[in-house]
Amino acid sequence: MKKRMIKNKIGVPPGTLLYTGDLQEYFEINVIDYSQNNYKEFNPKNIEECFQFKDSPTVTWINITGLHRTDIIEQIGKHYNLHPLVLEDILNIRQRPKIEYFDDYIFIVLKMLSYNEVLKEIDAEQVSIILGSNFVFTFQERKGDLFDTIRNRLRNNIGIIRKSSSDYLLYSLIDVIVDNYFLILEKIGVRIEDIEDKILLNPSPEVIRTIHNLKNSLIELRKTVWPLREILSNLYKGESELIKDKTSVYFRDVYDHTIQIIDTIETLRDIVSGLLDVYLSSISNRMNEIMKVLTIIATIFIPLTFIAGVYGMNFKFMPELEWKMGYPMVLLVMFLSAIGMLIYFKRKKWL
Repeated sequence: MKKRMIKNKIGVPPGTLLYTGDLQEYFEINVIDYSQNNYKEFNPKNIEECFQFKDSPTVTWINITGLHRTDIIEQIGKHYNLHPLVLEDILNIRQRPKIEYFDDYIFIVLKMLSYNEVLKEIDAEQVSIILGSNFVFTFQERKGDLFDTIRNRLRNNIGIIRKSSSDYLLYSLIDVIVDNYFLILEKIGVRIEDIEDKILLNPSPEVIRTIHNLKNSLIELRKTVWPLREILSNLYKGESELIKDKTSVYFRDVYDHTIQIIDTIETLRDIVSGLLDVYLSSISNRMNEIMKVLTIIATIFIPLTFIAGVYGMNFKFMPELEWKMGYPMVLLVMFLSAIGMLIYFKRKKWL
């Protein structure tokens, strides 16, 4: 995959199809057409093969992977009468999660997250979804997603997904994305616990960088989830005829999940903020212990240094200088002084 610079969109006419992500080599169209008794899945060679399902009585899920093919996006827009600004937003992968209502379709932008175990950070990919009366379009930038469980349910006719309309498919896609947020938060929580142990046992300057990265990850996660709450609130309130009353209950359940996720994010943010205080306290306590030991050592050597300094003076008439037992007695006094001070410190519980 080759990197390319983000092109400047300033001054570009509205609706201009300009892909703002990294240049991709992989491109795939996956079509799943189904009803309660019928199922068809294939990978068409060209987008024209998908257009036959536009007015079919079945539900069709068309997944586009690889947004660098702006020509394909343009053909889809023309055939399904999609607004040019919708096509522009699909190609602009730095969109804020949002929902937009049109006469015969709903446009939704979400963030699909994954946790990089090597770099210990969150990877985000934009997923654009278009819901019609009998179809759902999903647009992804890279290969690999979270929707394999939904594909398996469709293939094996598990649950009510093949008995339901396209709005239930939309719910299933959003539900998988939201449920994955819980896994991301769980991994972040485990990492926070590891950092807490490191801070208490052996605080190091590297911990500061780790705490900073965690704070940034939680901020990005919060930016992703907060708009999602508004999206789901609109969906379960049934502001469009495309959302059936029996499906709005499911959207309300996902909405409750987003509230729980937001509460968890706020809790983790407070914990991470507190980690810095714990780190500074650990460093301060460690420094205090070191200074305590050094102070005790210096205090013990003060009288010893005094005695050595007195008898280090070169006065001629010092009676102890001619005494045979003078040297061992001075050493004995020094030793007893040191032992006496240690006993005193021990009784005062300074040691």
